[in-house]
Amino acid sequence: MTGAPRLSIGLPVKNGEKSLPESLDALLGQSYGDFELIISDNASTDSTADICHHYRKQDSRIRYIRRARDIGRVPNHNFVIEQARGELFKWAACDDLYARDLLKRCVDALDAYPQVVLAHSWSAIIDDSGSVMKLVEYPVATDAPRAPDRFRSMLFDGWGDDSYGVIRTEILRQTPLHDSYHLADRTFTTELALHGPFYQVPDWLFFRRDNPEQLFTIRERCAYMDPRRANRLRYPVARLYGEYAWAYIRMIRQAPLSAAERKECYRHLARWAGGRVLPIADRVLHRKIMDYAVLADEESASAGKPVISVAALVAGQEGKTP
Repeated sequence: MTGAPRLSIGLPVKNGEKSLPESLDALLGQSYGDFELIISDNASTDSTADICHHYRKQDSRIRYIRRARDIGRVPNHNFVIEQARGELFKWAACDDLYARDLLKRCVDALDAYPQVVLAHSWSAIIDDSGSVMKLVEYPVATDAPRAPDRFRSMLFDGWGDDSYGVIRTEILRQTPLHDSYHLADRTFTTELALHGPFYQVPDWLFFRRDNPEQLFTIRERCAYMDPRRANRLRYPVARLYGEYAWAYIRMIRQAPLSAAERKECYRHLARWAGGRVLPIADRVLHRKIMDYAVLADEESASAGKPVISVAALVAGQEGKTP
């Protein structure tokens, strides 16, 4: 490949040997091909390096970087955006799968709607065998034309599955990227929405692998994202919450909003914060485990849910049982 690709895909990984080949097959088999795939191996101790070397020999779009020591999940996620050359960017995970047309449909949407900053598709949760278990709800109005309306919806209406969408790199680099305080992934996507609307491709093209063992207390989850957060003296739970709350104030101050829009966002934030104090205090005192997924119950096709065949949609899954 000569020159910079239009799209950069960043794939941070640590010990991903079990599912990495399937994810690489799904990405490299996309119908849209003008991309680079940046793999940042966070000091894996399994066969991840061998797998990456094998695929890199077969496809020149892959850039493989191996880190000598574990820098943490969040720093590794931010590292791949630092390496990106494309005008568009997408994070990928070693255990997720992607329909062949996911990238094309997202890039086409960004081309068709210049005001859109992020494009993604509907999402589904799959098990280890690749069978669809649940369909992810998308209750938020991230497509609203006005930034305060998007902000209000993301505060009050739930949480969309947006962080693995295709994003305009220029906009992405205007944000602080990922952090590791409580619910930092949520504030990350909320801040992107202050820069412009999102677009949801109306089809199930993204398949997130279910990892039920990854349910943590607040401290455990933050330390999982960045080992430095495990220090109880420097990062008490109150600080992990405080950074979360402050992130909303900071993003309103720094986003490209008019004075009237900024004031409206502050009003939404004040009303949201007023209803959060008691629930937060209860979780801190009782050290409750958090569950972050917002899912639709998938009962059967008779309940109006479609039957989705991952094997028919994803490259490399041909011949597998739907």
